[in-house]
Parts: sequence; C-alpha cells; structure tokens
Amino acid sequence: MNFLGLEGKAAAYETARAAVLPAPYDRTCSYVKGAANGPEAIIAASPNAEWYDEELDLDLDRVGVATLQPPKVDDLDPAEMVGLVQERAATIFADKKVLAGLGGEHTVTLGFLKAALLHHPGLTVLQIDAHPDLRDSYEGRAICHATVGRRMAELAPLVQVGARAWSREEQDFMTDRSAHTHRLVTIPAADLHHDKDWIEQAVAPLGEKTYVTFDIDALDPSLMPATGTPEPGGLSWRQAADLLSRVAASTTIVGFDVVELSPIAGLHHCDYTAARLAARLIGLAVSK
Repeated sequence: MNFLGLEGKAAAYETARAAVLPAPYDRTCSYVKGAANGPEAIIAASPNAEWYDEELDLDLDRVGVATLQPPKVDDLDPAEMVGLVQERAATIFADKKVLAGLGGEHTVTLGFLKAALLHHPGLTVLQIDAHPDLRDSYEGRAICHATVGRRMAELAPLVQVGARAWSREEQDFMTDRSAHTHRLVTIPAADLHHDKDWIEQAVAPLGEKTYVTFDIDALDPSLMPATGTPEPGGLSWRQAADLLSRVAASTTIVGFDVVELSPIAGLHHCDYTAARLAARLIGLAVSK
C-alpha cells in the first residue's frame, strides 16, 4: 500500500517531490512496545485522508509522494539499524527529495538525520517530544530511544519543544551550558500554556534549513494515547499545526520523521492523526 493511497504518476519515485521511508524498529523500547507496527499503521490509515490540504491550499497527489519499502532492521542492534536507515535515506536526499520518515522508536531518527546532514550540512534540528531524550546512556546503551536527543545534539544545533518528563541527569545537561556549547534549546510543555511567545522562541534559533523529528507522544494523550510512554499535559493538534506552519514559514524543512506510534486495536483515530501529521509535514516541506 502507498501513503495516501496514491497510485500511478502521483506515487512514482522518479517524479515525486517527497518519499516516505518506513523504519519499523522498537528493539530498545523500555515501556510499552509496539512502535515497530507504527509505520504500517500510519500508511494503512493514510488513504482515508484527503489529498487536498485545506490550510495549505495544496494537492498532495499533484506534488507526488513515493512510498518505499522498509529496510529489514528488526534483528539489528541499534548502531547497525542506524547505519542501514542512513544508507536508505541518503539516496532520497541525493535525489533532491523531501524525506518523510516513519518510525518505529525514536532511535531511527539518527539514521534519517545523519543522511540529511550529508546533503544539508549546517542544518538545525527541531525535536517535538514529551521527553528530551538527553541521557548519555540508558540501560547500558549509548544509542537508544532515551539517548537520541543527546546524540542529535552532538550532530547539530537542537531545539526541543514540548518536553514534560525528564531525569536529573538530563536536567543537569540542559542547565550546564558548557556541556553543549549553546547548541541546545529546550522549551518545556509548561511554557506552551503560560508563554504566548513560545512559538517564536522555538523558531528563533532555527537556521536556513531544518530537520523536524516529531515524537507522537508530544501530543496530549487525550488526543494520542497510542504511544509507548504517554505523558499528560501535551500539545493539542492546533498547537502542533501552528508551530509547524511557523517553522515552515521561517526555514526550509529538508526532511522529517514521525515516530513512536504504538497502535492500539480499536483506536484508529491515533493512526489517522499520525498520518495527517505526516501529510501536513510533507505539504509544508514542499510548499517552500
């Protein structure tokens, strides 16, 4: 099945402006597993979304969105998985297309981001997430879902939005400016509810090109319960949409991923919401 149910020319890789790359992996998940089923669920739900984006006045079937086969990552250790995902994603960037990555646990983002940096050096990263993922290691792993923010901050300037649960280790890292040489900006979820300028604060540090990683648990669990580690007090759809629109207006989104959907039987609206989010991000990225 193709993303959005597109067929023929609308789904042809050669002419598509965006390419969907699934990465079904959840080997390091530490609470509720199931994120490996996320990409398939998002793609399966996506044909129920309209091709026309009413806010962007854009027809995604005319843009062209290709859907690629997922790499076989199930049995790989995290470092091997990241390498294979990077290899597959690098081809998309080399062909000058927007990468639309679908996870899988958040660790897959490292593969997508490393590929993006090969072709877009100097980009900034926007991480929308309930957790900053800034541990240096977790359960003996330096590469896992709980350290992905730390590893991203080592690769590129990182802006985080929506965090509302973190460890003392992460708190110390966020407040020790010498530790990350001012490459990290974290805007906690509380600021979204108390500071009317939070979107501008999130956008200000971004450079000319940006990679967006959207952990689905950034959304409030009343909207998105189907994720491995739901946290109360998250973003509404409107808050997320307004942030992404402002980001796209101020920087070029070269690629993105939507990760950490863990489908729950009967809660089809979660799969659909994740699909709509991915479709909106494609539209924002190609509209520039």
